[in-house]
Amino acid sequence: MTEILAVFRSRSQAIDCNARLRAAGIPAGLINTPKEANVGCGLSIRFPYGMLERTKMVVRLGGYSAFYGFFKIYSNYGKTIIGKIG
Repeated sequence: MTEILAVFRSRSQAIDCNARLRAAGIPAGLINTPKEANVGCGLSIRFPYGMLERTKMVVRLGGYSAFYGFFKIYSNYGKTIIGKIG
């Protein structure tokens, strides 16, 4: 199953955004940002691919200055692959 990560450089902004996404009915959860994203330490929000457009709207309306971008995460023969979207 393909999932999307919303990557943040600020822990507090990631936590706030996660709360807003869940309030909007989007099944989201906080995870540590994978090292493959090359962002350093931080938190990311993981959510299903089908919720990408709704999530983009919530992030845009939140005006998060520490938002880094969206990443697609999936497994290929047991290896986790992460790639930036757009």
